[in-house]
Amino acid sequence: MDTVALILTTIGAINWGLVGFAKFDLVAWIFGGQTAVLSRIVYALVGLAGLWCISILWRRAANRD
Repeated sequence: MDTVALILTTIGAINWGLVGFAKFDLVAWIFGGQTAVLSRIVYALVGLAGLWCISILWRRAANRD
């Protein structure tokens, strides 16, 4: 699960980088616009993956103690 979450978070980071630097939303372009069902699913999965990655930080901190 950690690997999947990191991959999805990386996809989200690349997409937001493209939005910030080039005003280009790759996910929307691939899946037919920001409001397309598939785009919204990808956005939701990336958001959930980001939340999961927060748990990775907490687990790493707990393992160091």
